[in-house]
Amino acid sequence: MAELRVPKLNANDAEYLVVEWLVPDGAEVAAGDAVVLVETSKAAEELPAGASGVLRQAVPPGVWCRPDDVLAAITGPSAPGDTPSTASRTAEPGAPDGGPLLTAPARAFMDEHGIGLEQVRALGLEVVRRADLERLVGAGQDLSRVQRAVARAVELSHRTIPAAYLVVRMDLTRALAYAAAATKHVRRPVGLAEVFVHLVAGLHADFPLFFARLEGTRALLPAAPDIGVTVDVGEGLFVPVVHDAARRSVKDIATTLMKHRMSAATGEFREADLAGANFVVTLHTDGGVVMAIPFVFPGTACALAVTAPYDGVHADIGLAYDHRLINGRDAARFMSALKTAAERLDWGPV
Repeated sequence: MAELRVPKLNANDAEYLVVEWLVPDGAEVAAGDAVVLVETSKAAEELPAGASGVLRQAVPPGVWCRPDDVLAAITGPSAPGDTPSTASRTAEPGAPDGGPLLTAPARAFMDEHGIGLEQVRALGLEVVRRADLERLVGAGQDLSRVQRAVARAVELSHRTIPAAYLVVRMDLTRALAYAAAATKHVRRPVGLAEVFVHLVAGLHADFPLFFARLEGTRALLPAAPDIGVTVDVGEGLFVPVVHDAARRSVKDIATTLMKHRMSAATGEFREADLAGANFVVTLHTDGGVVMAIPFVFPGTACALAVTAPYDGVHADIGLAYDHRLINGRDAARFMSALKTAAERLDWGPV
């Protein structure tokens, strides 16, 4: 007998939510099949079966679990000539004959919104989940899975982190010229997001506390800056991470962020893409936005708010910071150093 246990999915969460089982209790599964959806504060992760056989669920959906908890047992080999998808369809009540497998939340959503089987088949999916049907009908009554994760992070931040805020006006003439030159040179889109990831990473050695994580009464200092960047393309807010950003070239940063934006459009992030940020750059570059106050993401000390220049040149760049770790004087020093770096930025080898 094999056991499906909860892995450690990221460093910031001590527990995760079992959202839904992707196969019914008693279904035949093959090693590597995605069998259960678990949600962290950053993403939803499909956990695979570690062995082939009959899956017996140990916990129902809606239960909070911790790393190493047992989610299911897998006993016995799969029957010869029977595939997991066929067995799952047979065992799953309500699945259309010859159609896709429907999760229980998806069936309930179909009944609630009057969605027909032909509409479901037209999706062309092997497994249909509630989120697939939410996108189908554009339902706005319920928060999406991603937005629910954001809501939990915001609630936790406001409940546990005494944040302060500081805004500095910066002349971005040189930063914008740098971005334009870099775009031509590296043949990747380089904008303020890439520039500020590059600039913030360069301050890690002088301001390590701004990248620290508070654990009890100790500040844990990271060896490298792992910078999260907010991405929202209409499918929800994601915060993918540029890991070890100080060692990356501008081209590498631009390539990484381009991949993250593509993943955000499909919602197909790996957990590793979303885990481990120790500083967050939040983007508020829509026209007309002159100031934004981000929340400090749990597990980090700071969130930098980047806005577009309101007159083509000047922008008000803000820093939200955990006041337990960082005092106002040090925040002012950090922002002064960032302003100097931005206003002296000059194109060179990247």
